[in-house]
Amino acid sequence: MTGIDYEVEYNNRARVPENPALMAGWVRDAAAYREQRPPRRLTYGPGPRHVIDVFASEDQDQGQDQGKAPLVVFIHGGYWQALDGSSFSHMARGLNAHGITVAVPTYDLCPQVSVAGIIEEMRQATRELAKLSGSLVISGHSAGGHLAACMLATDWKACDASLPPDLVRAAYTISGLFELEPLVPTSVNKALGLTPEAARAASPLFWSPPAHGGLDAVVGEAESVEYHRQSRSIVEAWGQAGVATKFGSLPAANHFTAIAPLSDPASSMTLRLKELAGR
Repeated sequence: MTGIDYEVEYNNRARVPENPALMAGWVRDAAAYREQRPPRRLTYGPGPRHVIDVFASEDQDQGQDQGKAPLVVFIHGGYWQALDGSSFSHMARGLNAHGITVAVPTYDLCPQVSVAGIIEEMRQATRELAKLSGSLVISGHSAGGHLAACMLATDWKACDASLPPDLVRAAYTISGLFELEPLVPTSVNKALGLTPEAARAASPLFWSPPAHGGLDAVVGEAESVEYHRQSRSIVEAWGQAGVATKFGSLPAANHFTAIAPLSDPASSMTLRLKELAGR
C-alpha cells in the first residue's frame, strides 16, 4: 500500500473550489479572441470533434510561406472526458503576438472513446498539421500534457513513411499526466474505464523515450504532490535516457491558473515556447 489518497491528489475540482469561475473565464476570453482573430478550421477525421482551429500569426496574414513558419500546438485538458478546444482559443494570443501560428485541436471524449483512442486521434491531427509545417512544438495542459508527451514519443516514420522522424521537435507540458495507473482507483476513472494494464500501456513514462527533441514539464506550485511527482518523474526518466528535459514550477499557480501565462506575450512561458519554436 502506498498510503497515498489518490482521490484527493487527483481531484482538481475539489482542490480548487473556485474552478467554475476560472473555467467560465476561459470560455469568455476564448470567445473574445476568436472574434478578434477568427481561426481557420481544419478537419482531421469524420467526427464533429475532429477539428483543429488554426490561429495564424500576423506574418502569415501577410502571406508568409506557412510551410516554413514555426507552428505550436496547444492540446486542451479535461481528464480526457470534458471540454473542447473552443474554450482555449486565447491560448494562442501570446505566441501570435510573436509571429507564431498556434493550432488548437479538439478530440472525442471518454467514455465514447478510450484514452488509447484519443492518443490515436491526436496522432491523426498531428499528421494533418504536418501539411502546414514539418516542425511542430506541441504543448498541452493536464490530459493535454499527456497527449503532448505521447506525440513527442511517437515514431512518426513508423506511422507514415513520408513524415520526418523529428516532426515533433519539442513538447511543453503544463500540469501533465504521464503515469495513468494512479487514476484507476479514483472517480476520474469512471469515464475512462482504465484497467491497470491499459493505464500502463497509455502512460508515456513507460514508453521508449523519444530519440530526438526535448521535453519541458512545468506544474503549478500550488498543485498536489502527485502532480509534481508526475512531471519530475518523466523529466528524470527521459533525461537519463538522453532527452533534453527541463522541470519548472509556476509560482502560486493552481491546476486551473497554470495555463494563464500562455495568453501573455511577455510571460516566461510564452517566451520559452517561442524559443522552442526556433524564433
